[in-house]
Parts: sequence; structure tokens; C-alpha cells
Amino acid sequence: MHYIDPISHPEFPPPPFTPAPEPVAQGDPAKVDLLDVLLIGVVSFVALVAATLGVFAIYWVAHRGEHLTPDAMSKGLSGNAPYLVALQLAAYLIIVGFMALLAWGRHKVTLGKAISWNAPSTARQVGYALSGGLALALISDIGNAVLNPWIPKSLPITELFKDRPSALLLGGFGILIAPLVEEIAFRGFLYPAVARLIGSLPSIVITGALFTALHGAQLSFSWAPLLLIFIVGISLTVVRAKTNSVALCVIVHMTYNFALLAQTYVATHGFRQMQGT
Repeated sequence: MHYIDPISHPEFPPPPFTPAPEPVAQGDPAKVDLLDVLLIGVVSFVALVAATLGVFAIYWVAHRGEHLTPDAMSKGLSGNAPYLVALQLAAYLIIVGFMALLAWGRHKVTLGKAISWNAPSTARQVGYALSGGLALALISDIGNAVLNPWIPKSLPITELFKDRPSALLLGGFGILIAPLVEEIAFRGFLYPAVARLIGSLPSIVITGALFTALHGAQLSFSWAPLLLIFIVGISLTVVRAKTNSVALCVIVHMTYNFALLAQTYVATHGFRQMQGT
């Protein structure tokens, strides 16, 4: 530090003291707020409607000689895995693109910084995440066994696994795509936005509950399988709260989905003995 003596140097009086401004941490997850979540919710709805209309149009063109009614089209699409995956993928691309635009437009940071992506830096962290996903799958298996009397024998999501091509397509989407987008939305945006207002513990519960609601239609809104999803949602949000890493949440989520699908793959001899074959 260079000290300026005002007596020795009267022509250079010391400037008045002004405290330096606090540095702003770019990409601080606390910057994510409920307005971000609201905008994402609106765009998600619009994206889903647009993707649905697009898939309906493609389906109609592919079956234009059959003179399909809207009701017949809905029934035809409801159990058609390729069209449903295409619909979901199109909607996800729009949503993730908007998230990236939102992060840069509102917060002047990349999407990764805005959501605290924070990729694991050691093999041990990756190992913990993989172990966590396997542990969640084991808990889910135990829960299914205990709650089996209250779990419907047929669910919308399981009915889509009617043949091997559908199962492989849905499995790939469920392992590689869905966990990534869901974690960005729920643990990347929703959790920190709510935690900023009411704290971590209630935010973990709220995020887990809304994550469960997302899967409601797939599970016929049956309380038993939804309870298991709620436990998974809570666990993933705890990982986010403890590690400040959405990347680790994605690894846990992908591992969990992979473990469950691997069990089905083995039990059905490589998806060759599905309910529709």
C-alpha cells in the first residue's frame, strides 16, 4: 500500500474514502427467481401445445387415407411410443432453448452457471452419485413390493412398453433425455427460486411434490406409485441442496432410471416378452 502524506504533499490531497462495491457472483443460483419459473411454465405449456399440434399433423398426414376423426387420432397417438417420444423431444428442445435464452437475457450468464450445473470434479463424487441412483432404485423395488396391493396392475406408462422397439425407444429417452431436462427445470430453476423465499427444507418438499405431479398422468394418479416418485423427488432435491450441483442430480436420476429399466430388460429377456408381444 502506498501512503500519501497530506503534509508532505499538500498538492495531492487524499481522495475521500469510498468503500469498494461488493463483487457480484455471476451465475449465483440465488439470482434464479420465481419469475424465471413462471416464464418457463408458460413456455412449457405453449411448447407442449405446439408439439402436440405438430405431431397430430404428422400423424394425420401419415394416415390421411383412413379418414381419422380427432377422437380416433387421440386414441391412436396415446399408445404410440414413437409419436409420443417425438412430441416430448420437440417440447423439450423448445423448453431448454428458452431456458438458455432466459439465463442469458435476464441474468447475463450461461444456462450452466444460472442453474449451478457444477460438474463433479473427482471420480469419488461420480461414484457417490452412481451409488445414490442405485440405492434409490433399490428403495423403489422395496417400496413396490410393500405397496404392491395398492399399485394398479396396468399403468399408462407401462402400457407404452408393448413391444421391443417401443421399449428400447422409451428406455433410451428415459435414461438420456428426460432426467437431464427434468433436473434442469426442477433442481436447476424451481428449487433455488423457492428456497430463496422460504428456505431449503420447505423448498425440498415443494420441489419433490411438483416433480411428483409431473408424473401423475403416467401413473394414473394412483397414490402408491406416486408416493415412490415423491421419495425419489425429495432425494434428488436433497442432493441439489447438499452439493449445489445439478450435474450430480442428473447422474443420480439417470442411474436410477437405468437400474429400473435394466431390471425390466432382464425380466423380459431383452424386451422380447413384453405385454404386447
